[in-house]
Amino acid sequence: METNTAERNKSAVEYLNFGAKTSKRVTWESWEFTIEAPHLVRVTNASYGVEKDDHSYLVGVEDRDGVLVPAECECPADMYNEEYDCKHKVALAAVGGAVVLDAAAAFSHQSTESDESILAGECDCTILSDLPCWPCYQKGVRA
Repeated sequence: METNTAERNKSAVEYLNFGAKTSKRVTWESWEFTIEAPHLVRVTNASYGVEKDDHSYLVGVEDRDGVLVPAECECPADMYNEEYDCKHKVALAAVGGAVVLDAAAAFSHQSTESDESILAGECDCTILSDLPCWPCYQKGVRA
């Protein structure tokens, strides 16, 4: 029998430092992930229901030894505790996993034709009464 002596690659979770309480909360709570920019993921604790927007934080993603890992979070727990990683970073690594982390690294915002139309003022808002056209609605622009 041949023995594989090569070291296995670490997972993103193995790069983080957290305790049993954080592990349980990550498992029990409901999470949503939104890629907002390259290497930037919004992690939302959806367990709070209608108040979930108050429990939503941006988490940065960085490459460590070829593994994409949640690096910093804007939540108070991460900002003021240097010893342990917050539950948002752990949730991104454990629940979102490689799929979300890879998507964050590969994300690039490219201007589309409709973006250019809005910037040039060439949209259908003026003929749609008080409703914005679809490209303006998507961008949060009101007529």
